[in-house]
Amino acid sequence: MTQVIVVTSGKGGVGKTTTSASFATGLALRGFKTIVIDFDVGLRNLDLIMGCERRVVYDLINVIQGEANLHQAMIKDKHCENLFVLPASQTRDKDALTEEGVEKILKDLEHMGFDYVVCDSPAGIERGAVMALTFADEALVVTNPEVSSIRDSDRILGILQSKSRRAKEGRESVKEHLIITRYSAKRVEEGEMLSYKDVQELLRIPLLGVIPESESVLQASNAGSPVIHSKGSEAAEAYADVVGRFLGEEHPMRFVSYEKPGLLKRIFGGA
Repeated sequence: MTQVIVVTSGKGGVGKTTTSASFATGLALRGFKTIVIDFDVGLRNLDLIMGCERRVVYDLINVIQGEANLHQAMIKDKHCENLFVLPASQTRDKDALTEEGVEKILKDLEHMGFDYVVCDSPAGIERGAVMALTFADEALVVTNPEVSSIRDSDRILGILQSKSRRAKEGRESVKEHLIITRYSAKRVEEGEMLSYKDVQELLRIPLLGVIPESESVLQASNAGSPVIHSKGSEAAEAYADVVGRFLGEEHPMRFVSYEKPGLLKRIFGGA
């Protein structure tokens, strides 16, 4: 049965699209047939990070409005056999998203044998965001370790618990997972940033992973490649751990502690 996973947050710029791209890629690399859908109608960034922006002919809204079929709009990833992208429209209004249209797409994807549908939600609580979470079975709540981001994520948790189809039908709740991005263990040690334990204590949902602050994230985005492909980078390893934990594997939480450099390292230019 197809699992629908929404990647969401209350605040913009926390790394949702980066997470959607790497998480979907990670699932596909594990052999699962996966599609990632961009719900950010009017902006559309997922295709840039996935490196397929020049191949967009039809989009999510074209499919919903019957101007193209799903096969025409889906873009097959160049690197992963099992991965597909369904881009958002840059020219339509968010009101073009309809619950009936999204539900039909999800049913069609299930008939096509997809294991996972990853929904890249826009920030906030407007129509695109609510539509992305309506049919979710599980949610990856992405937040930075800062108070405003955490507060907005808490708001999203409330919406998940009240506006999802599962909530409306009185079924088992959407399963929530926390992903903390742009984490600096050094800044936490110096008292400049909330620790991952602080964030988890405030939001009280299970922690799926901590993604360290890394230049490789920006470099990968600019190159049009999900950062999980960036061999040797801490962010890539952290996203691989996230996928493993999601699939039920045990992985230690890495990149969350800071080791102060020794005297010699400090003398000779250590951080």
